[in-house]
Amino acid sequence: MIKIGMTIADRYEILEKIGTGGMADVYKAVDNKLSRNVAVKVLKQEFSENENFVSKFRVEAQAAAGLMHPNVVNVYDVGEEQGIYYIVMELVEGITLKKYIEKKARLSYEEAVSIAIQVGMGIEAAHEKHIIHRDIKPQNIIISLAGKVKVTDFGIAKAATSNTITSNVMGSVHYTSPEQARGGYSDEKSDIYSLGVTMFEMLTGRVPFNGETTVAIAIKHIQEEMPSPREFVPEIPYSLEDIILKCCEKSPDRRYQNMQELVDDLKQCLMTPDADFVVRTGIEEAGTRSVTDEEMEEIRNHTSDYDDYYPEDDHKENTMRLAETDYYDDEDDLDDDGYVRRGRHSDYDGPTRMEKITTVLSILAGIIIVGIIIFLAVKIIGNKLQTGDAPESGSSVVVNDTTTQSNTPVEVEMPTVVGSDLESARNALAALGLNVLVDFQESDTIASGIIISCDVQPGTKILSGTNVNLMVSSGTDSVEMPDVVGKPISEAKLTLELSGFTVMAEEASSDDVPQGYVISQNPDPGVMAAKGVAVTITVSVGPTDVKVKVPGIIGMEEADATVTCIENDLGIGHITYVPSDIYPEGTVCSQSIAEGSFVGQGTIIDFEVSSGAEKHTYKCNLNVTPPTAAEAPDYIPGTDVRLRLVGSDGKVLLDQTTKEFPYISNFYGIGCPSGILTVTYTVTTEPTTNPDGTVVPGGAVEKSFTREIIFTQEDA
Repeated sequence: MIKIGMTIADRYEILEKIGTGGMADVYKAVDNKLSRNVAVKVLKQEFSENENFVSKFRVEAQAAAGLMHPNVVNVYDVGEEQGIYYIVMELVEGITLKKYIEKKARLSYEEAVSIAIQVGMGIEAAHEKHIIHRDIKPQNIIISLAGKVKVTDFGIAKAATSNTITSNVMGSVHYTSPEQARGGYSDEKSDIYSLGVTMFEMLTGRVPFNGETTVAIAIKHIQEEMPSPREFVPEIPYSLEDIILKCCEKSPDRRYQNMQELVDDLKQCLMTPDADFVVRTGIEEAGTRSVTDEEMEEIRNHTSDYDDYYPEDDHKENTMRLAETDYYDDEDDLDDDGYVRRGRHSDYDGPTRMEKITTVLSILAGIIIVGIIIFLAVKIIGNKLQTGDAPESGSSVVVNDTTTQSNTPVEVEMPTVVGSDLESARNALAALGLNVLVDFQESDTIASGIIISCDVQPGTKILSGTNVNLMVSSGTDSVEMPDVVGKPISEAKLTLELSGFTVMAEEASSDDVPQGYVISQNPDPGVMAAKGVAVTITVSVGPTDVKVKVPGIIGMEEADATVTCIENDLGIGHITYVPSDIYPEGTVCSQSIAEGSFVGQGTIIDFEVSSGAEKHTYKCNLNVTPPTAAEAPDYIPGTDVRLRLVGSDGKVLLDQTTKEFPYISNFYGIGCPSGILTVTYTVTTEPTTNPDGTVVPGGAVEKSFTREIIFTQEDA
């Protein structure tokens, strides 16, 4: 059983419980080896003896441990100790997308698309490793305090092969695909369906299908036509409506065939929101159909199985909060959402004859389109070569953390940003490859963080990489932006945070600014800005020569640390041995260059190795003076007094009765720095008579008081 304060694997000290779910609880812990906070997911005790659940829990670890992506919550460690099965994960402070939607009612299309792009890139990284999430929903998407979107909770993810049939798969029924609801085969396109439903909820503030029971909702996913999000929010762009409806086609063959296709269309939606570029196939045959009796029985089996494992009471929100942020909703459903447990293969017979014909025609059309594109590309490049305007090799454009090859800047259409909040505008413009520059202006009428004006008019065609200047309201409670250019990153972050701003750091090489110092900041120094605004600082990684990333060696054995440094092209400098109460003897307890820093090849790194806990001994020259009137007003000099001195380590150093003061005694080799002296004396009371005539006999009464005694370190 997990208890606050206990340590797992001699490494992870449990600090507090921060979340709970259907299968597991999540705790905040500190990794004592690497001195960092982590999240530890622990399988609930009632499931730890069930081989099926233990197997599912291990699959989660094996699947997630192979993922390393900025939009996925990273897994650091996995293990089992005395029947406790646990996974150690990155601790992300932020809010779930579900909570974010609830707070804002619904999101602007720019913000929703930006979030969907990041989610899609995270899921795409999983799909590339043949991992299907199978439970994409807003509760499993976290927006960090830095604004980064991360997909979490691979609690039902499995490594997918070409013949994978889901077994004992569970997912939230409001976001489940038709094939999952039937309990049949699910693949990458099932995640695409769930992301489509998630986008629907971001834009409208509601799910497309609802009902009184999980069975009713599952049947709607199979049978009813997906409603258009524009029915609820007419201002949603047509292209985004088409993207969502294509994601949520009943037949997987009519959806996007992979996450990259979806991400590409979402990026195009930001550039040309009202353009007709979404290709949907077989729409005329995509009508609804009745659910067969066999499918109905299958759905009931799945939902009843789920209810057996997760009674209704477990659907209630039961998450802990830290610094007003939410963490890891796990399998927990915060809004009484039902779940469907799927196991057996369904009666779904695959594509119909018409679907197969449609697929073949789509492929032929795709081949023709690709041929036309190749022909035009060859012609354009040929013209450039003739005019001597050949593209440079290796040039690239960075859009939303994804580097794609591009010979020249791309022409994009400026979206409408005036009136929207700064963060959603940043995301939208960054996705178009535009550089955002921000100035602030106090305003009594426009809320803090809302864009007042922009120097580029909506609809204007501009090249990616162009600077876009935004004037943003700082409200009436604004402060002057500090100047942190040229300061060390630690000082810069502290200065900005003390002024009430949040900080986002980017890295860049510089031949002039030393490594670890700020090259530039946005917004600029001196402007008036609202508290809470995110300030982007660009930090130097040093000159543009070859850089290596410094590994974390704290907590490693000395020999392992030496090998790690050599393998990373770093030199070994001074190794010193120091006492440490935290790190075991022989392990590295500090390094001269911080983990994650970029330095030149061959840079010397010094480190300290623990020689074990430092032990001190203390002495006490005890000189006990008689009790004072304040300590013992009824003490009679010359009567017996008991002196008892107990060290802070619990050892009794003195237990003696005396009448004479001062009482002097010396002690040496004490293993603690202080102790408590208890002085006990006896008082004789006279008989007394109560108002009712009863007599209270007198007698001897013991009284006591204490004094703190500070010892002297012997080797000081």
